[in-house]
Amino acid sequence: MANNRAVRVGEQMKKELSDILIRDIKDPRVRFVTVTGVDVTGDLQQATAFITVLGDEGEQRETLKGLEKAKGFIRSEIGKRVRLRKTPELFFEFDESIQYGDRIETLLREVKKDESND
Repeated sequence: MANNRAVRVGEQMKKELSDILIRDIKDPRVRFVTVTGVDVTGDLQQATAFITVLGDEGEQRETLKGLEKAKGFIRSEIGKRVRLRKTPELFFEFDESIQYGDRIETLLREVKKDESND
């Protein structure tokens, strides 16, 4: 039962976090950020937000610095919007699944091209 609640809270946090990043964060380092998911622990004490950033590795690092600086503001805003006794501690991680999928797609295209050349 708690696991189901953690999933619902994670989905609500994802929605609110996306809205906060678009509308409320004024830091120029935090641009072109997409929240792909939020994992919340079963006890609702910690949440990991998975993000993707459009840009090179340097821009990604700067975006992560901007998010870390705004973490307190973001957490307080989520606390106002999502009704919980205690707002989960927030962590940010890059979502590697999109890059992984692109790499697989590139490899499959190369294999297909090699087969058509033979």
